[in-house]
Amino acid sequence: MHGQYFKDISKFFVAGINYKKTNASVRGSFAINNEQYAELLSLAPSYGIQELFVLSTCNRTEIYGFAEHADQLVHLLCTQTEGNIDTFKKLSYIKKGSQAIDHLFSVAAGLDSQILGDYEIVGQIKQAVKFAWEHNHIDAFMERLVNCVLQSSKAIKNQTALSGGTVSVSFAAVQYIKEKMGSVAGKKILLLGIGKIGRNTCKNLVDYLDATHITLINRTEEKAAALAGELGLHHAAYEDLTTHIQQADIILVATNSAKPVVHTAQLANMGQKLIIDLSIPYNVEPAARQLPDIQLVNVDDLSKLKDETLQKRQEEVPRALEIIEEHRTEFVEWVNMRRHVPILKAVKSKLQEIQTFPLYSQLTLADSCPADTQQKIQRVINGMASKMRVHNQGGCNYIEAINEFIARGTN
Repeated sequence: MHGQYFKDISKFFVAGINYKKTNASVRGSFAINNEQYAELLSLAPSYGIQELFVLSTCNRTEIYGFAEHADQLVHLLCTQTEGNIDTFKKLSYIKKGSQAIDHLFSVAAGLDSQILGDYEIVGQIKQAVKFAWEHNHIDAFMERLVNCVLQSSKAIKNQTALSGGTVSVSFAAVQYIKEKMGSVAGKKILLLGIGKIGRNTCKNLVDYLDATHITLINRTEEKAAALAGELGLHHAAYEDLTTHIQQADIILVATNSAKPVVHTAQLANMGQKLIIDLSIPYNVEPAARQLPDIQLVNVDDLSKLKDETLQKRQEEVPRALEIIEEHRTEFVEWVNMRRHVPILKAVKSKLQEIQTFPLYSQLTLADSCPADTQQKIQRVINGMASKMRVHNQGGCNYIEAINEFIARGTN
């Protein structure tokens, strides 16, 4: 993108909010969709920012990038959010340099997730970075960092049980139903929205609760019909939503609407109902919680569930941190080597120039072909790079490289 050899890590920031200090409603006001993301990226240069990406999930909205100060990133992000800058600053965390890098490693590993070990964040990071890359806002530093982060996350998944068991928001919903209602035999279940979370929830209902009286409703009816056919369930048109809301005993909402799709008026005086809102922002009117026969829970409530699986995951944290440190060290070494790229290129250019001098030919009695000379130059540069990795002696490395090149020519 910009062709810079070295980036000053002290100017790398992350500014964000997550589940630790905000509820789903507040996080929803800072969520970024693809249209807003594209607009944000187009505005970035006017804020003095070239390299960045935004991670926006149900549990967090974070902006990573290089800037002179974090406020540049915060102000840029808030140009596209419903939430304002003052609220963001009050609730946000800002990390810079090595701490920002450590944070990204932790997020990708699932160590900073609302449910420990949640591996879905990896796919969300990939999508966020890919989107920024397609809009020409990912440079060599960020690309290398993300690659190391993803490699670390993959190693943790393969070498530890941090993501072991089945603990996710969709599974937590099923656990909650089982704890509160026991058997769902004879209960009418309505699942509204069959995106990724909705599909996972639906399959968990079937697999773990043996639920069969499930009706699927989606704005695109064909998708609901296809999943219903696959699992032997029922589906209905979106236009009939109110009727099915009133008939259902259990309602799960996994839609992706900016505003509530299930309203208090649809639930009043309709009997006892358990409603689980898996959406961010909330897609069930919060006022429904005040109705006497309605039990409404959301993703924040579900995240508080603790079980043996989470305890086992907690035991895997030390090993996960060891793996992160291995990959982080590799990345830091790469960053340090990037410091030396300009001088290595300059030395290589000078050696190529020296080998054309008549005096060099006289000293070395050189009769090798150009390809052999280029190999000698590259070996000298590789040796110089190895020594600089251990200890950079500045001009001493430069002089030593020239002496070594001449010496190679005489042997």
